Amino acid sequence: MNSQLGLVRLSILFVLATLVACSGGGGGGDGASAAVPNGAGGGGGGSVLAQLPNNVAGFAYVANRGSHNLSAYAINATTGALSEIAGSPFSGLFDPGPITVGPTGKFAYVVSNGLISVAAYTINATTGALTSVGEFAAARNPSSVAVDPSGKFAYVTSAGTDIVSAYSINATTGALTLVGEFAANAPIGITVDPSGKVAYVIISDGVSAYSIDASTGALSEIAGSPFVAGTNPRCFTVDPSGKFAYVTNQTSNDVSAYAINATSGALSSVGAFAAGTLPLSVTVDPSGKFAYVANAQSASVSAYSINITTGVLSEVPGSPFDAGAGPFSITTTRKIQ
Repeated sequence: MNSQLGLVRLSILFVLATLVACSGGGGGGDGASAAVPNGAGGGGGGSVLAQLPNNVAGFAYVANRGSHNLSAYAINATTGALSEIAGSPFSGLFDPGPITVGPTGKFAYVVSNGLISVAAYTINATTGALTSVGEFAAARNPSSVAVDPSGKFAYVTSAGTDIVSAYSINATTGALTLVGEFAANAPIGITVDPSGKVAYVIISDGVSAYSIDASTGALSEIAGSPFVAGTNPRCFTVDPSGKFAYVTNQTSNDVSAYAINATSGALSSVGAFAAGTLPLSVTVDPSGKFAYVANAQSASVSAYSINITTGVLSEVPGSPFDAGAGPFSITTTRKIQ
């Protein structure tokens, strides 16, 4: 990565060959990023670190669609290097899709397009090994999975049936119980905001927003939803403060920016900002000061500073930065100590 990205220490953690090219930055997990259960990036937040060997910062999980299995790695606390853990890869899941880890770091969830289900796993706090909890029925063509910040509920989008399935999570076992199925127009991916009050779903032509019932996890579409995005929206992320949201639009080659109503969760546009060609993934760094977009066709990363009052994006000097061929997914982490 270009050294000019010294504004933050950018770390591309995972590139997952899935239909959804989105990161877990900011919100409560999005459908395409594997998460590290230590709060450093994408959907962690548990206290697993205290139980790990001194040289291990956490674990990383990758869904391998071609080989129908899951790879698991320990993250070296000093260098960030990955070491495959004993028992990896874990098999038995046909055509796995996006994977996410709940906020406690105890459970992992991955959708299986081949089995039309979402699979649940427990995570060994010491070794990082995965143990199957079971597979739970989903609607046809499941495309992404997210867990709310409380760890009480999981959500799965199914583009083939225009449904978002909501599940309650057993706090002891990680098992899922279907709460209900909610209509959405060809849902691609889902993100839960940092407060856990609102779920945002990328649909074919915009973003649908739903309030989350804190007791049951049921979804209710909020007034004004769906909200307009650019052409062929692909990835949605919320900044760490929960004030702003960003969507990549892969055909109009730009990023839609929104202010989030703190009471209702409704989105108000603050503009569209040029990106590279075929922008697929967007993430906001943990400080909330910068946003990054992976541009697949132009093989680059666009970097922006964020106006912390308005949410407006301004491209930083030197952007876009060169990347490898077809950059697909991007996320960031705090500086590794």
